[in-house]
Amino acid sequence: MIKQILGRIPRKPSKSSQNDAYNDGGVNGNGPNSINSSKSTSSASKPSNSGSGASRSNGSLAPLSTKSNQPKKSAQIAAQGGPLLSPGAYDALPSFRDVPSSEKQSLFIKKLNMCCVVFDFNDPSKNLKEKDIKRQTLLELVDYISSVTSKFNEVAMQEITKMVATNLFRTFPSNHENKALETYDQDEEDQMMEPAWSHLQVVYEFLLRFVASPETDAKLAKRYIDQSFVLRLLDLFDSEDQREREYLKTILHRIYGKFMVHRPFIRKAINNIFFWFIFETQKHNGIAEMLEILGSIINGFALPLKEEHKLFLVRALIPLHKPKGVSMYHQQLSYCITQFVEKDAKLSDTVIRGLLKYWPITNSSKEVMFLGELEEVLEATQPSEFQRCMVPLFRQIGNCLSSSHFQVAERALFLWNNDHIRTLITQNRQVILPIIFPALEENTRNHWNQAVRSLTLNVRKIFSDVDQELFDECLATFQEDETKEKETQEKRESTWKRLEDVAASKALNNEAGLVSRFASSIAILTSQKPGTTSGS
Repeated sequence: MIKQILGRIPRKPSKSSQNDAYNDGGVNGNGPNSINSSKSTSSASKPSNSGSGASRSNGSLAPLSTKSNQPKKSAQIAAQGGPLLSPGAYDALPSFRDVPSSEKQSLFIKKLNMCCVVFDFNDPSKNLKEKDIKRQTLLELVDYISSVTSKFNEVAMQEITKMVATNLFRTFPSNHENKALETYDQDEEDQMMEPAWSHLQVVYEFLLRFVASPETDAKLAKRYIDQSFVLRLLDLFDSEDQREREYLKTILHRIYGKFMVHRPFIRKAINNIFFWFIFETQKHNGIAEMLEILGSIINGFALPLKEEHKLFLVRALIPLHKPKGVSMYHQQLSYCITQFVEKDAKLSDTVIRGLLKYWPITNSSKEVMFLGELEEVLEATQPSEFQRCMVPLFRQIGNCLSSSHFQVAERALFLWNNDHIRTLITQNRQVILPIIFPALEENTRNHWNQAVRSLTLNVRKIFSDVDQELFDECLATFQEDETKEKETQEKRESTWKRLEDVAASKALNNEAGLVSRFASSIAILTSQKPGTTSGS
């Protein structure tokens, strides 16, 4: 009887059911709503001991494994691309301003799960209300994550990465697989604009603020922003929307700075993308942005440079001069190359010989770009390294000086406007002037462009003022070679003339013989009629 009476009395709710299972943006569990690990059961989280957490979906708690040694966590999270809420029941949640502080973390998780619904933006007239609700919710999440004053706990990080992965990680249409060897024009304006950008932009901003937040513990977050997450983030660099690539560039740079454990992996992954681009497809939309990140990374390399970094220069950066579409990223590539030379001057010989290896033959605009990069490299080159490569270098510069394309010849002549390069050339004029003197003399006499002729005269004057004796020797040698060339040409023409005369005389002498032999063969054929052969 007493048990029946007591059973009818309403029980006092426990703390685990009164309070939400999540702290107010914290991981330390010291806040007023932190979970008591000794009292929590299936709905409580114990990140420091058990490694298990809880997640809200449609208002109910579902256990999620958050073990730190789980290697494929981000891959599993990214695979959950299906909506967690039915679009038909997609209603706005209360604002963070309308709930007490004790419930903000619970509302934060609910909003994250709500934003895991991915809508179809290919049809602009579809789910307009739901799309607007999601965008407003995402904006609220961005404001909330910027104002959090306590560390994010493990459950919150898991929900954050799940929402980000669901919205961002996707496969691009392979519309350029059949264009492996085609070049792409820098002036091409028909690049695709992502239709879902109104949502994606806010998700990228959310991820950026999460990574940059001082309340994000890198040691804990690396379990969720792991190598799989970073790899899929790198895949997004092939997006045709430049706005998306700009966000990715900033986010990846922040990840590289915050998660030191991922730095070697990020460099290796970018290296592999470059290999695939150079030797396989020659088509990728994000090479310039990746090189921009690398420029900042290279600038922070400690001295002396590691062998790994030098190999990256030789195997990845220098071969990036090979693709036809180098103009799309040449500015960023040139900056990276120059950073290496400024870090270690001994690399200038390697870089210059690499440029000569991939020097364009028929592409004049590409040749002008190479000359510009060459000037930047030479500006950081020491005299000892310059002497090691000056012979093949100025053979190529001599070819550029005598180019019929005036921009190539003009850009090569502009090298003498650089004080450091002019000093290097003057110091080694005994070797350089004999190599380029024929090109200078030919330009002075025969080049069709007046500006090229004027610049050539200025360069000749520099050499003559510095060493008139050497200049006269080169001029005498050139004139002597020119005389020999004329004699050789005259002998060649005389030989051909004699051969032509001999051929003409033989043709006249053999004409009668050829006619007689032809008449004889006709007579023999007509005399042999069918059926008159011997033995018939």
